[in-house]
Amino acid sequence: MKDQIAYLDSSAIVKRYVKESGSSTVRKLYLKAYSGEATISFNIWNIGEVLGILGKAKTVGRLGNKEYMLARKRFPLETRRLVKLGQLIVVPLKTKIIKESWKLIEKHHICEADAIQITTAKHINATQFLTGDKKLHEIAEKEKINSTTSTKKLETISYKHATSNNLNVIRH
Repeated sequence: MKDQIAYLDSSAIVKRYVKESGSSTVRKLYLKAYSGEATISFNIWNIGEVLGILGKAKTVGRLGNKEYMLARKRFPLETRRLVKLGQLIVVPLKTKIIKESWKLIEKHHICEADAIQITTAKHINATQFLTGDKKLHEIAEKEKINSTTSTKKLETISYKHATSNNLNVIRH
């Protein structure tokens, strides 16, 4: 995957810190990034979304306080580390990306957050798009993005519809 960029949406990023179906695929991608074999990317928008997902998982009892604090600490630390190593591209939320996302909102009747994911992946010429959201995966494919989700390698669940009560923090 050298010289290729894997774009992760928030549902895929969370799988790095919370053990669930699809976590092993994301873990392997991060290990490739650490060894210099892959570049990972996400939008700065995702940082807030991931923190919100982790907080919600704690609030509804999917993560205990200790597990939440560990995941909450590791996510920004690892993000900074990979940026410094040059293996993670955190894309700023530019006006151009927002304007382009409006076209996808109208075309596919999706929310702004999902449209930003697809638009950002296109903006950076991502060679792979990882998501746990089946609908977003299908739209990404319609937009000619190489997407991976539950029907392929990730075997994921969407946090919007998650029913699992036994999520565990991954020990790196």
